Amino acid sequence: MNNIYKSAFKRAALTLGIFASYVSPNTVAAGGVEYYKFPSIYGGTIDTKQWQGKPYLVVNTASQCAFTKQYASLQELYDKYREAGFGMVAVPSDDFNQELDSDAEVKNFCELNYDIDMPMSETLSVRGQEAHPFFKAVKAQSGFAPTWNFNKILIGGNGEIIDTWGSLTSPLSTKLTRAIDDELSKPQEIWPQ
Repeated sequence: MNNIYKSAFKRAALTLGIFASYVSPNTVAAGGVEYYKFPSIYGGTIDTKQWQGKPYLVVNTASQCAFTKQYASLQELYDKYREAGFGMVAVPSDDFNQELDSDAEVKNFCELNYDIDMPMSETLSVRGQEAHPFFKAVKAQSGFAPTWNFNKILIGGNGEIIDTWGSLTSPLSTKLTRAIDDELSKPQEIWPQ
């Protein structure tokens, strides 16, 4: 009789687990995305641990893309929320063959054309075998990988993947800013160590 209850419990748990995976595809198991470090285009390191308990956005960027003008909106978004603790990392990438040849050129282009001062990494790969570990983790946990430049990944205060958006979604879109507002309004939590 005891085995019947165990078997029924296992079936119920399995069914619930399968259902949960369909209902919340961006929920990350085991506490969310770990802390990651990105080499900064300004020198030093960008460590996502600095945004413990606060949301941050990671965007793969390129300087020679039809969506490059989104740099202005990204900077505006960063300026709007940075005082509240919101973080952002722009990740230049040549995975789609639309980035300048050197980090110095990327940095100068962004500063001169868009007056960028948001955190920006060196040029990195964002997909495939050579992808930065952050992007590999996001793909492993949510199935999302950038399909073009200016894809956006919002990470919540406790490390969960809140949502992802493609190139066509403006950084200042209602759906993206609403998601940031929702995350900033949550009680501050500390990620697992």
